[in-house]
Amino acid sequence: MTETETLQMIFKNFEGRNTTISVADPEPELSSEEVEAVMSSIVTRNVFDTTGGDITAMVRAQIVSRTVNTLAEFS
Repeated sequence: MTETETLQMIFKNFEGRNTTISVADPEPELSSEEVEAVMSSIVTRNVFDTTGGDITAMVRAQIVSRTVNTLAEFS
């Protein structure tokens, strides 16, 4: 069994569509205030380009946990 976590930061872009920036294995003690500060900086600095244009607003941040149970492995 393998467990992973991913931080998903979800934003609105210029066209009004959601766009997600994902970070694998976020620090366990990461606070919502720290994530909000990073997301705010991403919007303010406009450093990412999306297919729908510039990132214009923060929508939400979430931690997604995933568990994989391997039934069989083949060479």
